[in-house]
Amino acid sequence: MFKKVLVANRGEIALRVIRACRELGVQTVAVYSEADRESLHVRFADDDVCIGPAPARDSYLRIPRIIAAAEITGADAIHPGYGFLAENAEFAETCAASNITFIGPTPEQIRLMGNKAEARKTMQACGVPTVPGTPGPIDDPDAALEFAKSIGFPVIIKASAGGGGKGMRVARDAEEFLRSFGLARSEALSAFGDGDVYVEKYLERPRHIEFQILGDTHGTVIHLGERDCSIQRRHQKLIEEAPSPAMTPALRAAMGDAAVRGAKSINYVGAGTIEMLLDSDGSYYFMEMNTRIQVEHPVTEQLTGVDLVKEQIRVAAGEPLSVSETPELRGHVIECRINAEDPARGFQPSPGRIDVFHPPGGPGVRLDTHAYAGYRVPPYYDSMIAKLIVQGKNRDEALRRMVLALESFIIEGVTTTAPFLAKVLEHPEFREGNFDTKFLERELTTILQQPA
Repeated sequence: MFKKVLVANRGEIALRVIRACRELGVQTVAVYSEADRESLHVRFADDDVCIGPAPARDSYLRIPRIIAAAEITGADAIHPGYGFLAENAEFAETCAASNITFIGPTPEQIRLMGNKAEARKTMQACGVPTVPGTPGPIDDPDAALEFAKSIGFPVIIKASAGGGGKGMRVARDAEEFLRSFGLARSEALSAFGDGDVYVEKYLERPRHIEFQILGDTHGTVIHLGERDCSIQRRHQKLIEEAPSPAMTPALRAAMGDAAVRGAKSINYVGAGTIEMLLDSDGSYYFMEMNTRIQVEHPVTEQLTGVDLVKEQIRVAAGEPLSVSETPELRGHVIECRINAEDPARGFQPSPGRIDVFHPPGGPGVRLDTHAYAGYRVPPYYDSMIAKLIVQGKNRDEALRRMVLALESFIIEGVTTTAPFLAKVLEHPEFREGNFDTKFLERELTTILQQPA
């Protein structure tokens, strides 16, 4: 096992990794920007190093500074969390070159799955269904248009190296396609330094289903069930739950087998997620693979009893997985991401000082957060300040517990999305499990108009 792990991240995920290390008897190093000097992950780590000014490009994204911090403090491993450098193959390679273990998959696996076009080819080769689309990047607008016509509109243009909705455009006819093609390429080049795009069939009302994958260096690869992440706004997840209301045992077995098959085809090591689109007719298609821990990993932890972060650390140290097959799923789990945003103002970020912070409690309630009374939410990073997770013996109990937890979560000083999320959970269609990735797009105005 490692002696000291540097956590190359901030916020609640940094705290989460530090706690996992503590349980494993491993010391930790926190890195922080000047804006995060008073953050809890700095207080709880055994050692800490300031790596630069507030902007992420000058701190959390500066690979040389993070490596230097690890060398100065004697860290023999680095955990990247999610976001920032978590899926950066160059960072993983630099760690290896510096004799520091990167807690995650290999650089080759990160690079392969990070390129969506190559990831599609890889999955197709091992029989995992993919949405009909171009076999790889395409740069000729006329050729791309002819392909779009051949599979039928609507289609979606996606950045090969993209994520988070950037470099992504939907086209419903030829004229819109030609206009969107150039815009998507420009957005991709600006956001990722790579203007390659590909084209695929656009599914009108799919669900976003992801399977949690774990693999070790001894050849074991398993899945830990699915998560339904269909409640999204601008391709950003807001609510996740498991099991999915749309899932049947037979469908779970089929999709889970496909996910494991895809991960095994690249000898995947560590925690990862195979993300799929589930159509209304029961057809499912590979969308992408995230080669890191997910924001919503607590859903699976509560559902299966497996500590995913500790598994990541153990696997990186060469140990086998503590589980060799999919565990029994226990009850129903829902997670809500609490952001410092104002839904009534177009989800405008609401940075500032938290004056009152009174978290909810009770049976089946878990809160992952780095916030506290007196904490100042900085304007430089993602606005998420907490993840509220509840578990019930069934979906109805979990829904009731989550609404109660959201209503009793008192945060003053900044505006948050907690009241809005409670209204989403009370929506009749959501309560019936009848939703898809376009649910908020259709119902947002109605939900915002409901009294809190």
